[in-house]
Amino acid sequence: MGPHASTKTKIRAALALCMLAAAAPALAQDAAFARCLAAMQPQAAARGIDPATFERYTADLQPDPTVLPLLDAQPEFTTPIWDYLAGLVDDQRVADGRAMLATHRDLLARLQGEYGVDPETVVAVWGVESDYGRVTGKRPLRVSLATLACEGRRQDFFRGEFLALLSLLQSGDLADPGITGSWAGAFGQTQFIPTTYARIAVDGDGDGRRDLVGSVPDALASTANYLLRAGWSRGEPWGYEVKIPAGFEAGKAGRRAKRPLADWVAAGVTRIDGGAIAPSQAPAALLLPAGGDGPAFIAFGNYDAIYAYNAAESYALAIATLADRLRGGAGIATPWPADDAGLSRAQRRELQALLLARGHDIGAADGMVGSATRRAIAAEQQRLGWQPVDGRAGQRILAALAGGSGPAPLPPSTAFTLPAAYPALLQSPSPTTRKALKKMDHVEGLSLGTFQGLDALLVDTPLAKAAVSLFGGQVVSYAPAGQADVFWLSPLRADLPTPIRGGTPVCWPYFGRQGQTNEVPAHGFVRTLPWQLLAAGREADGTVVLELAPPLQDLALGLRMQLRIGRTLEQRLVTTNTGREVVRFTEALHNYFRVADVAQVRIEGLAGRPFLDKNDGGNRHVQAGDWDLHDPRDPGRADRLFPDAGGRYRLVDPGLRRRIDVQASDGRTAIVWNPGEAGAAKMADVGPHWRQFVCLETGNAGPDVVELAPGATHALVQTITVSPL
Repeated sequence: MGPHASTKTKIRAALALCMLAAAAPALAQDAAFARCLAAMQPQAAARGIDPATFERYTADLQPDPTVLPLLDAQPEFTTPIWDYLAGLVDDQRVADGRAMLATHRDLLARLQGEYGVDPETVVAVWGVESDYGRVTGKRPLRVSLATLACEGRRQDFFRGEFLALLSLLQSGDLADPGITGSWAGAFGQTQFIPTTYARIAVDGDGDGRRDLVGSVPDALASTANYLLRAGWSRGEPWGYEVKIPAGFEAGKAGRRAKRPLADWVAAGVTRIDGGAIAPSQAPAALLLPAGGDGPAFIAFGNYDAIYAYNAAESYALAIATLADRLRGGAGIATPWPADDAGLSRAQRRELQALLLARGHDIGAADGMVGSATRRAIAAEQQRLGWQPVDGRAGQRILAALAGGSGPAPLPPSTAFTLPAAYPALLQSPSPTTRKALKKMDHVEGLSLGTFQGLDALLVDTPLAKAAVSLFGGQVVSYAPAGQADVFWLSPLRADLPTPIRGGTPVCWPYFGRQGQTNEVPAHGFVRTLPWQLLAAGREADGTVVLELAPPLQDLALGLRMQLRIGRTLEQRLVTTNTGREVVRFTEALHNYFRVADVAQVRIEGLAGRPFLDKNDGGNRHVQAGDWDLHDPRDPGRADRLFPDAGGRYRLVDPGLRRRIDVQASDGRTAIVWNPGEAGAAKMADVGPHWRQFVCLETGNAGPDVVELAPGATHALVQTITVSPL
């Protein structure tokens, strides 16, 4: 060995000593954590957790210090109530909640009979706790609870939760030791902590297991059981908004300061509309969550049952007022005492899109206002010369950054290249052949045939007739009983494999060219490929259920489409990230709705919504009133993308004397398109037929990009309902 090698050896040795010195605190911390876990083993044994189970579920744990600051940062106590409620009780959550009420109507009616809790309250808890199962928490529960059991305040409480979690894993109520939830240990569809799970959870679907993670019936039944055991009284209201007299002494208010309702009436409290309240001896509290200048509420015993779920005034009011909205109520009438109202989730995403367009590195426009978004807002506040510079996401900063019309935010890239197998797949026959026929044998009203020259799955039941083209996996016809066909299919369409003009093309894994080159087909790969039937069935009411998929295998994403064809048409696009990296994609269900005359129809549900106008270079404008084809700014045509559009739209067609309701779930974007006379003349498969359709599409497009983590799944759902005018 020469002198240089000797020097390198000495350097390596010195570096190793430095690294060991730096690692010593961490090693000591891990040792302390290990001692803490070992000290819990006798308590675990006292709870019936055998030593082997305890060792299996603790051997791999390391503390996560990032949960400790969250002990003192719970949003229920740190966020102004008007901001808290604006994000939790917004139009999107109300629309989704009403959809859940319809979907689970029979289950919720059964639970009301068993537990006495009304469906709206149960669904409101579900919506606030996990956004109807969409947001259940990403932190590994064993790690978070073990850390909080050994460090920080309230260690005794979290030690009990950690051991309860191990008991649930040992008993089989929970199957996945890697289960995730909130930083404080709440998990599942309705966010029970482990001790509550062990004490309150029930088997709502009768499968012999209490599964609040994967079973909606178990989760909703357990929520109803919780409220009942917290003191819920069948048929009684939680309370209602009231008006207090001038000079009312705010110190008399409070959840615990109950008096007979008659006392509050005598003190001058009236209904919010000024009407008299019938006096009674029922114990009631007067709530002034923002002081005497804000909204006031009379609250009864059922409010206390809601409060018990999560002991915070703002949380309980979110549940109560969301339940009221689900019953059809208009929401809180009295303004909050703030000069800058809070933002809904759709508005938060719009604000984030504007910040991204200005170059702020805040990640995705996901509606979650974290530290990066607040820093970006603070930078914009400073640029605008505002005081204070507090980074708060409110209406004022949204209006300042939106500024009316102007350039649209640059959408994030969703670049996909042409799959290697695509050319061969494009020319291949449909893989749905004899195997598919076997799947269909037992399904009454389902057959394999042709529809206007297209190989298709044909549905013919007392509820509806429909056709699903095997090329493109495309619904090309749907006519509920007593109604004309919902969809338009071009009589001038080109031969396959040219994409089918009409019906509902599936645009996936991209909608617009956000990083795509011209080498790939417009609006995604799958509308140009033959699809395969995976499963078929028929529900008790006669609804036919189909599951199809395109034959793509060399993408990091997998796609399946589920169809429910009955009194309504439900389409569900389920995307799974099968790779090892986060994937960004866009998507749309490109509905071509048949109309008598596009010049005579209107679309409700978009008034006041910002949109990006492709016919105007993608500039941002605001929809004035219901959409029709006579906008004076650009009459006779439309190509508009509405980000964060709300998910509920109605197409009113006086010519065909019907209305078509479209309801979207996890589809933030609405797109409205008709080429108009001049544009249609340049399109061989439209031509003079442009008046016979309007495209009202649901999806996630433009700035509404979906980011999907490895192993995660996303479902875009639309439900189409037809009614006579």
